[in-house]
Amino acid sequence: MIQLQNIHCTFNAGTPLEVRALKNISIDIHQGEYVMVVGSNGSGKSTLLNLLSGTATPNSGKILLNSKDITGLPDYKRSPMIARVFQDPLQGSSGELTILENFRLAALRTGRRNLTFGTNAAFRKTVQQEISRLNLGLENNPERLMGSLSGGQRQALTLLMAVMSPCELLLMDEPASALDPKTARMLMHIADDLIRQHQITTIHITHQMKDAAEYGNRLLMMEDGQIIKDFSGELKNKITTKELFEWFV
Repeated sequence: MIQLQNIHCTFNAGTPLEVRALKNISIDIHQGEYVMVVGSNGSGKSTLLNLLSGTATPNSGKILLNSKDITGLPDYKRSPMIARVFQDPLQGSSGELTILENFRLAALRTGRRNLTFGTNAAFRKTVQQEISRLNLGLENNPERLMGSLSGGQRQALTLLMAVMSPCELLLMDEPASALDPKTARMLMHIADDLIRQHQITTIHITHQMKDAAEYGNRLLMMEDGQIIKDFSGELKNKITTKELFEWFV
């Protein structure tokens, strides 16, 4: 499904500020896998997501998505295939637009872009049905401005917008880190339910060891631009939060 072949990525090459962000990364991620990625700051986690989303390009190596070489494909051409939820709840939506208008923009990510931008009754009903699954009561007022919502509400809607249209890969970059513990927990449960229901191949960066142990069916640990641990199946299920903390020590 996703193949990274001998990926090297260096920033500011040949200068005193040179950073070798990724060093000969090779990995296969299979259809439907929910991969949690942990590692200290500077380990290469965010660079990995940026390479997959198309906002960065490797110095060498290949990135394949369903056997298609997307290594040099820009991010706007990957958007029909790849969805991303950012760390900042404000980054994935427009505060000046209504909830319904934000969902219409999200739907255009995979649909044909033309002058028929409107939100008709059928689209409104679909959006309300989807939002009702969040149990936040927001489906009753889809005309509410996105900017009037709390960070947790906004992030939950952003996640829902990311998966409402079919995508081949979902990238999540610490989506709960800016939220309070209770709201973060709610968001993680929602994400897990949506990923399981839609069987979306997902790569999720987190600094929360409890989440890394509890969620997903595969776990990668990165250090100094390399993948140093890779557990899936029963090995992943047996990993505890205590063990994850010990890895960092």
